[in-house]
Amino acid sequence: MTSLTDPPGRPDEGAAARVLVVTAVAAEQDAVAGAFRDTSAAPAHAPAAARTLHRVTAGGVGVDVLAAGVGPAAAAATTAAVLAAAAQRGAGYGLVVSTGIGGGFQPGAPLCSLVVASRIVAADLGAETAEGFVPVTGLGFGTVEHRPDAALVARVAEVTGARTGAVLTVSTVTGTAARATALRDRHPDALAEAMEGFGVAEAAAAVGCPVVELRAVSNAVGPRDREQWRIGDALKALTDATGRLAPVFEALPAGARSGAVAQ
Repeated sequence: MTSLTDPPGRPDEGAAARVLVVTAVAAEQDAVAGAFRDTSAAPAHAPAAARTLHRVTAGGVGVDVLAAGVGPAAAAATTAAVLAAAAQRGAGYGLVVSTGIGGGFQPGAPLCSLVVASRIVAADLGAETAEGFVPVTGLGFGTVEHRPDAALVARVAEVTGARTGAVLTVSTVTGTAARATALRDRHPDALAEAMEGFGVAEAAAAVGCPVVELRAVSNAVGPRDREQWRIGDALKALTDATGRLAPVFEALPAGARSGAVAQ
């Protein structure tokens, strides 16, 4: 592992700044990093939040795997800090991947299946009114979705076997059938729900960096039935899926391979 502010010079540094993979918690980070060869010289803590950054390689490509924290605010803030620190070193990222486990809308996304986002949606950013939920865009400001590059989404889906659909970012995880139904009514293409994708996408968009979101389904969206959760199996599916992403990373444009952040 390496700190967010470590200078260049570690093994494989020329490639290590090319792809940033963002998870929420250490278990997800470990699942992702376990798919690749670890090239970190030594563990080190990131500033303030004591989050750590795994440095690994996927094929011949350098990948940094970050545990950014839970929720869209933590994800956005920590991802933005890493992107800014990398850009200041002249070693920015060519792609940001938001990943981890999440809830799946049934029956479209069965337990332990994979979902790649065609839309990354801030599903509860807005206002509750007497007529129902109004997204922040309906209030006249802000944005509520990012649409990753369609060719990139298709390629990730192809190599991982993931289903393609909207992944909803929420600050409050769905725990009732009524809310699950309401979300699907507003977003008929929704396949999964998680808590960080939109925050990661906002940070990436601020520096013009491509982003994609990939989720392994650990539970059904709706009533919280812990006995039915399959977190361990979903983490294994996540390891397998991220291990298949090397060809996607290797096919990024030359500018991304050199570590340049698109502006």
